[in-house]
Formats: sequence, C-alpha cells, structure tokens
Amino acid sequence: METMQRRLRESPVITSVVSVLLGMLVGAIMMIAAGYNPIQAYQALFMSAFLMPYDIGETIRTISPLILTGLAVGLAFRTGLFNIGVEGQFIIGQLAAVIVALKMDLPPVLHAVVAVLAGALGGALWAFLPGLLKATRGVHEVITTIMMNFIALYLANTLVRNWLSQGADSTETIPESASLRWDLLSQAFGNSRIHFGIFIALATALFMYYLLWKTTLGFELRAVGLNPHASEYAGMSVKRNLIMSMMISGLFAGLGGASELLGTSGYLAIHGSHTGIGFDGIAVALLGANSPLGIVFAAVLFGVLTYGGPVMQFEANVPTEVIRVVFAAIIFFVAANVVRWMMSKFGNKAVKKSD
Repeated sequence: METMQRRLRESPVITSVVSVLLGMLVGAIMMIAAGYNPIQAYQALFMSAFLMPYDIGETIRTISPLILTGLAVGLAFRTGLFNIGVEGQFIIGQLAAVIVALKMDLPPVLHAVVAVLAGALGGALWAFLPGLLKATRGVHEVITTIMMNFIALYLANTLVRNWLSQGADSTETIPESASLRWDLLSQAFGNSRIHFGIFIALATALFMYYLLWKTTLGFELRAVGLNPHASEYAGMSVKRNLIMSMMISGLFAGLGGASELLGTSGYLAIHGSHTGIGFDGIAVALLGANSPLGIVFAAVLFGVLTYGGPVMQFEANVPTEVIRVVFAAIIFFVAANVVRWMMSKFGNKAVKKSD
C-alpha cells in the first residue's frame, strides 16, 4: 500500500494532470469572482481548437514551436542546465532562416532545408557562449542567457531595419521556394496555416529521446547533469558535455524559430518585445517533466489554451489574460510540488486509517 502511494506521489503524469486541473480550477474561481461563466468559457476554449478542420490546423500550427522550445528547455534541464535563453535562440533562429531565405537563390525544397538548417545552426551558436562561460569560468547560465535574450532581440531589430528591409519595420515576404507550407496540407485543414514544422517538431522529440537514452553521448550528458564531480572522476569531460548540452538545446530552439518564420509569418518584423514562445517553452518542459513524450503532450495543452483564448474572449466575453493566469497557476503547482505534498499528506492519513 505504501509503495503504491509512493509511486503515485512520484509519478510525473499524476503531478502534471492534477496540476492542470488545479490551474483550471483557479481560472474558474477567477471567472466566477469576475461574474463570468467558467463552464461556457472552457467549453468555447476547447471546442474552438477541435471543432473545424481550420481550427485543428491552426491549433497544430500553434503547438509546433512550443514542442521545440519545450524540448530545448527540457534537454538542458536533463543535463543539469537552466537555459533561460531559449527565447533569444528562437529569435536568432528566425533571423538566420530569413537571411538565407531572402539572400540565397536556391531551388525549392533545398532552399527550405538550408534555411531550416541555418536557423538550427544559429540557435546552437548563440547558445555556445553561455555554455563556454559556464564550462570554463563557472558563470551561471541563467545570467548569461537572460542577457543574451536582449542582445538577440536588439540585434535582430537592427539587422531588419538597417540591412534586410532598408528602413522598414519588417522584411519582405520570403520566396515560395523557402516556405514550409504545402498547399495540399493546408487545404486538408480548411486552408489553415499548418506547415511542415509539426513534423520537424515530432522528429526532434524522437531525436531527443534517442540521443539521451540510446547513445553514449546522451548517457554522458545526463551523468554530468546528475553529478559533474562523479562524471569527471569516471573520465568524462564535464566542460565538453556542458558546452555540447547548451548547443544542442540552442539548436532545438533555433529549429523552432526557423520553422515558425518559414511556415507561419513568412517575414521577420521588428519586435517591440520578446515573442514569448521561448518562455512558454519553460512551462511546457516543467509540465512535461522534461521527457520528450511529456513535452509533446504539454505543448498540445498549451497550444490549445493559446489558440482558444481569443475565441473564449469572443464567445464568453472572458479576457484572454485569464489563460495566462491558468498558465501561471499550472507552473506554480508543478514547481512548488503542491500535488506531491497533497498526495503525501492525504495518503499518510489514509494509511493511518487503514491501520
């Protein structure tokens, strides 16, 4: 009995599901206090994401970058690093992809592939410096990656205004040869903006699983994350693995930025602030317990909430800010181990009664 309850308390699936329900409960309480109908609001929220082919396509489009940024954060967590710079690496991925798309003249398909790879490489190189400083100087990656988020934002804005657009607030639309959209796929989902980014995201999730649990490099990355001193004693290069971990994490984030630009917007505009997709990846990774499959499911939930928020506001007159409160509540319940504390407390009471 005690063993079963211990397994339930330590199960990331149980923790995630209960955290989501508690987060939605907090949102419902807020709606009731403000005079809104939570049942009507949540009904509009979830039906909007799955009711029509167009809505399904747009929901999948919203999910795609969340999977990639969630994987970026999750891989870093698995290897003992807290990569707060996924947002900046995401922006650099967009920047590198749009440069290749606009400045290179390549045949269709090859153009898109090169642009995606450029985005991935850009994200990896942007993550190299924090990894190097962590490995060689002991500089905490949270500080360096936060600073580099702002550098990435203003660098992208400067290049867009002064080079890529000649003074305009956005670049030209990328050529069709570099786009990740496919007309047949879009038509199958009601002419939505769904694109090949979802396949890139799912393939990256499989790659992360294979890398971490089926390769020697993955074993070393996880070992260094768990105990760098023991790993060094065992003959592993801690410095090399720290840098490699950060670069692979940045590669995932750069893939997210490239696929979002090449598949959704088709151009890069000057950002007044960060996109927020990289920061949402932190929440996705936490809810998904830093596992590839968990991150995919968490991204689906967050994608549904993100896409359905405006519809909820339109049909139930509930402000979209409520969705951000739900996000925050879910993160709080996961990060504070509230669910495990509740199950431990009530589980111990149940054991005492049975005795």
